[in-house]
Amino acid sequence: MKNILIPTDFNVNSLTCIKDLCRQYEDSRIQLTFIHLFKISDSITDLLMLSRRNKEYDFVSDEFYQACASLKARFPQLVNVKVDFFYGSTLGMFRNYLEAHDIDGVLDLKNCSLQPLNKMSVNPEGLIQRCGLDVIKIKPQAQQAQPAYVAEELLQEAV
Repeated sequence: MKNILIPTDFNVNSLTCIKDLCRQYEDSRIQLTFIHLFKISDSITDLLMLSRRNKEYDFVSDEFYQACASLKARFPQLVNVKVDFFYGSTLGMFRNYLEAHDIDGVLDLKNCSLQPLNKMSVNPEGLIQRCGLDVIKIKPQAQQAQPAYVAEELLQEAV
């Protein structure tokens, strides 16, 4: 099974590349982990409550969850689709996260929708370049065949 990390801002348009990614790995089982990276707070209270944080999930819309469910139903090789958050900004912490979650590769940031969600958001580019994992690029031929209306199509199927 291929476990792929996808840095994202949880915009529904960030799912447009998944169709091509599934076609690229049509003979493999795939688990997708959509993630956004945040700096760790300096507040001791925030650090003590880190394991109980739920406010970040407010950034993930119901439409995003519905579109993920639609993708999972449409592509049988998608075994699991997860939403997660990483707290930290060092390479060591990032590598620990990747190892703990058995991540095999990271989707190329050129194929991701990635805007800061708040002032604590971290740009993952440097961490991804130095983490040592494969950076997965969507095949150029598949990108050209991608229609512009895929996000709306996924939402309509989810309803």
